[in-house]
Amino acid sequence: MASLDDILSAQKNGVVALNSIANYDGLRNGYFGTNNTKEIAAATTKVIKPSSGWLATISVIAAGSTTGYIYDTANASLLTGNRIYAIPATLGIGIYQIQIPFATGLTIVTGTGSIVSLTYT
Repeated sequence: MASLDDILSAQKNGVVALNSIANYDGLRNGYFGTNNTKEIAAATTKVIKPSSGWLATISVIAAGSTTGYIYDTANASLLTGNRIYAIPATLGIGIYQIQIPFATGLTIVTGTGSIVSLTYT
């Protein structure tokens, strides 16, 4: 039968493991994001970040009448083939968890009438 010391050691090991997961920088920053954009106006093309990272959320402030897109590129003129997320025109106002990594950069093209904000790392 396990002694009280064995039980307490096992519990301590579990707590240490959970703390390690909670403090893992990639997980913590990846899911919550560390940077925000201010509102991005309708029908705008904007490079948000010129390097790799993690797109955490999109906040739709005003719904658009056309679809907007998010691209994995640091060059606003190289959009073809780099689309990673579509912001549908039918998406209502609110905050949406996206959780998508990007390798090259983060660029957004907002739809007509839409105003959005991003949270990313």
